[in-house]
Amino acid sequence: MCQGKNKPIKINLKNKKLLTYSLLFLIIAIGIFLRTYHIGTTPPGVYPDEAMNGEDAIHAAAGRWDWFYTNNGGREGLFMNLIAICFKLFGVSILTLKLPAIIAGILTIFGTYLLTRELFQKERIALIASFLTAVSFWAFNFSRISFRANLLPFILVFSFYFLLQGIRTKKFSDFAIGGFIFGIGLHTYIAFRIAPLLLLMLLVLFAVARKNFWKDYWKKIMVFFALALVSAASMLYTFYIHPDYFFGRIDTISIFSPEINKGNVFATLVKSFGLSMAQFNFWGDQNWRHNYPPYPILDPLVGIAFLFGMIYSVIKLTRLFTIRIIDKIRSDELMIYSFLIAWFFIMLAPEFMTGESLPHALRSIGTLPVVMIFAAITFEYFMKEAEKGSKFYKKIVIFFVILMLTSVLVFNSVKYFYFWAPNPTVAQSFDKNLTDISDYIQTLPPQEEKFIVNSFGPYHSPLDRLPIQIFNMDLPNTTYLYSWQNFDQIRPKTDDFIVILTGKDADTQSRVRERFPDLTLQEINTSPGSVYYIIKNKK
Repeated sequence: MCQGKNKPIKINLKNKKLLTYSLLFLIIAIGIFLRTYHIGTTPPGVYPDEAMNGEDAIHAAAGRWDWFYTNNGGREGLFMNLIAICFKLFGVSILTLKLPAIIAGILTIFGTYLLTRELFQKERIALIASFLTAVSFWAFNFSRISFRANLLPFILVFSFYFLLQGIRTKKFSDFAIGGFIFGIGLHTYIAFRIAPLLLLMLLVLFAVARKNFWKDYWKKIMVFFALALVSAASMLYTFYIHPDYFFGRIDTISIFSPEINKGNVFATLVKSFGLSMAQFNFWGDQNWRHNYPPYPILDPLVGIAFLFGMIYSVIKLTRLFTIRIIDKIRSDELMIYSFLIAWFFIMLAPEFMTGESLPHALRSIGTLPVVMIFAAITFEYFMKEAEKGSKFYKKIVIFFVILMLTSVLVFNSVKYFYFWAPNPTVAQSFDKNLTDISDYIQTLPPQEEKFIVNSFGPYHSPLDRLPIQIFNMDLPNTTYLYSWQNFDQIRPKTDDFIVILTGKDADTQSRVRERFPDLTLQEINTSPGSVYYIIKNKK
């Protein structure tokens, strides 16, 4: 009889686990699709900052590996080194340039599931949080752009997952893995440098929530810090011998910079904080590479869910803190909600402590996992409340939750692929004409001399050649000139040559007429938002 009664329970548990794994697989599959579909053409172009990462990766693949790359204002080297590995394994292409960002985004989906499950010990809320991460325009848009910031959410979710799991299981291995991953964070993106404050906050919260926490865990925590120090050591040493690498761009964009605050630090802080908060629901990042202006970075449903989840967490935290102070009752829930709120505001600081180009969805990317967890808390709250009612009422609520989640997927997919990606402004933002030039010169005869002139007017930069050059490193008879001022360097050896101008301004037009009086400038408009010019002389 006992065996007969137990069998259905085992079957139900097995089926429940199978359903969970199936849903998680489906979520990750959706995330993979949204991050890879038409990756060669969407977004429409390779931005020069991405190409700079690619050029450093090409040098690294050739044997010049570095912990920190000084080009383009200075960047931690892990991301470029990962691209270099992809280049060595699969060759140089748009896909391999973006592959580390894509993989980091996919792993963040899985890591958000693991972390949320560890925090709440519930599969349902973990699946919802991972789903929202998978289908968020904010998340999968950046996963399709080769920026090193994509590594930050991945590092945060996995390092804190292993730390929290270690506190539950008391296994030294969890603390070691979590610490090692956390230390790697210093190699990723400048915004990570504030993450140690969040780590210390979490440990303090555990000490408040649990009696004898330090006595029970101090050895394991030392293992965490020791492994973090090991993985961060090379970057710490690099910053020690090159302190300018550490401070670099911080000094120029900080709200404490006189050029930024204009003598009023407090007013600047209030404004930057307000803009940073507004981006989630009201007025988003105005950079077309980062967002779909002027809309917020979250879709309406997730935006509302995020606000509700945050407010709910603040109320819950206030009640738990009051109980802790007055009734001396300890609770892990106090730690959970304190941790989530602290995570949001601490990892938002890299954005609101700067005063340039706000709102800035990239600088706030460290908040992405916790924003999705707050939103998931809302869906979980209503589903949990529905369980108090009748079975029919519960089914109705579940149906509407599934409908809303599906609508989030459809909304963000359509928004990205059918409205944002084809927009000519997006093509201009990604300098699509440079990618088009890269494709065009590959169709020219190898013996034809090619002179590519950066001619974006007063905004020209040496970086603007890179989206063309990195995919044509071995292309013969190709010369890159940084501006029209270098026109005198165009000295064709034969009459079989072509001059390609990346843009057209008054100075360029004048110099073209002087240098090539018998030739005409031809405009090439391959698609909306992509224009370049050629001067061809083939006799």
